[in-house]
Amino acid sequence: MDSLLMKTCIPALLLLQFFLFSVFEARNIDPIIPVKAGGGDYTKPEIETNFRGSWVVDNRNVGVGAMQLQLMPNDQVIWFDATTLGPSALKLPAKGNCPINIDVKNQPDCFAHAVAYDWKTRKVKPIVLSGEPWCSSGNLWPNGNMVATGGTFSGVRTIRMLPKDNLNANFIDRKNALADNRWYATNQVLPDGSAIVVGGREAWTIEIVPPSLDFKPKRFDLPFLKQTCTPPKGIYRFIENNLYPFVFLLPDGNVFIFANDRAINLNPLNGQVLKQFPVLPGGSRNYPASGVSALLPLKLSDDNSHPLNVEVAICGGNKPDSFEAVDAKPMEQKNYVPGLKDCHRIHPMNPGANWENEQEMPHPRVMGDLLHLPTGDLIMLNGAKRGTAAWENAIDPNFTPLIYSPFKPMGQRFKEMVPTTIARMYHSSSALLPDTKILVAGSNPHQFYTHNVKFPTELRVEKFSPPYLDPALNKDRPEINIGRTDKVLKYGAMFKVSVTFKNKMQLNLGEAKLTLLYPPFTTHGFSQNQRLIVPPIKGIANNVISALAPSSGKIAPPGYYLLFVNRLGVPGQGIWVHID
Repeated sequence: MDSLLMKTCIPALLLLQFFLFSVFEARNIDPIIPVKAGGGDYTKPEIETNFRGSWVVDNRNVGVGAMQLQLMPNDQVIWFDATTLGPSALKLPAKGNCPINIDVKNQPDCFAHAVAYDWKTRKVKPIVLSGEPWCSSGNLWPNGNMVATGGTFSGVRTIRMLPKDNLNANFIDRKNALADNRWYATNQVLPDGSAIVVGGREAWTIEIVPPSLDFKPKRFDLPFLKQTCTPPKGIYRFIENNLYPFVFLLPDGNVFIFANDRAINLNPLNGQVLKQFPVLPGGSRNYPASGVSALLPLKLSDDNSHPLNVEVAICGGNKPDSFEAVDAKPMEQKNYVPGLKDCHRIHPMNPGANWENEQEMPHPRVMGDLLHLPTGDLIMLNGAKRGTAAWENAIDPNFTPLIYSPFKPMGQRFKEMVPTTIARMYHSSSALLPDTKILVAGSNPHQFYTHNVKFPTELRVEKFSPPYLDPALNKDRPEINIGRTDKVLKYGAMFKVSVTFKNKMQLNLGEAKLTLLYPPFTTHGFSQNQRLIVPPIKGIANNVISALAPSSGKIAPPGYYLLFVNRLGVPGQGIWVHID
């Protein structure tokens, strides 16, 4: 046996699994193979492919930059740009009746600064909004309406809402609704459907915003935000390194907040700091150094009582002084500091939690996006290899997406995909679509819409097909039977999902994995509110999966989720479900 292992280089565990599969399949018994918490979900090997993805241009000129982006449950992808930085490339249809821009000397503004993009038809609809939303934050309400909070100028304390059920609606706003100025803040939805809004430029506070336009602000001081802020070098020479903090709802109802190079656990209901974590060495991770971060998939225990793994990953960013080396300098004096390649992980609910070194990325990345995929892997894309966020502050675009498999053995966790040819740097965004492709839009490294330069304002929209969309895998791809699938899920209750296959195969226990994705609000390299939940499957009969919905809003805040079915690592198209 030893000589066989040496010659074939097959680990003993794989040989054992192969033997068990042969024995149990011959007797029509489902084997039980122990897995690492948060790791594998199947009792058979996942289907493999050598396909490294593909890119297509979905729309050649959408007209408006994607500074902030949100996929809504009506299948519209909403994105918007600043309203005070000159015209976009898309005019509003109402000639002679242009809305007044209160932030530009109350002059009529005939250009669109927000759009609804139908990802199925590629059609673009202009949306009117007011109150400058430049570098705002956002989330979905439990009813599926989109809300954006803050910005600058007249929008710095504004809440603007876009209804889900009216495809012809414009944003409805309420100015001066927030308790503090929120420019470069972060939102995180809480168990009751309200949201905590964290930080912003010179805002050392948090506040709770309910899913309503009519409320009284509730604010708490948070000195941690001032402690993590790199001081300015003079008037209008902000550095910060802690804007757009990484914020995640934990399964105990508290929130994990990471800013600059350190983190805390916080009770969002009273602002009490519950735990402080050691400094993460190596550099700064938030705006403008702009690394990426995600809460890893929450795989629920078999009895549905708790997640088996609660872990945060952080990758990239740049040195603390990297912004000073480029910002507000003549081009010939800019020093574009190489970004960081390192990654780290932490279990924020564990006693004595400390940072653990993760596998390094193949190349540096700042201003990237880190998105969950239906399979439980993540994809890292967009950004640059040198410099920081802000106008004219980065070069060397990172064209190559990475598939990040956090539970594979160390050394096998990053896989390079086919690169794009379009630079996606400052003010670019992306989203996972229900058809499992990745939509990518935006990139404007300049103050105004600028063309005929090396890195122009980017108005093309792309879609990336990850490896699981290899056409050779179509026979293994489950299709959800919408008419026979529960689309309203109640906390802790059983729900059913019916699937079919092109080749009429039968799905067996141990071959399937369900995932529930909360669609994030993505801006400036951070996908706010993003979480992927893996509910326990209790049985499969005649291609109908029985599973348990998450037990409470602490695991899954109320609202709309994308439900996906995977067979041995091959996902089918998702559908919208509602959890409460």
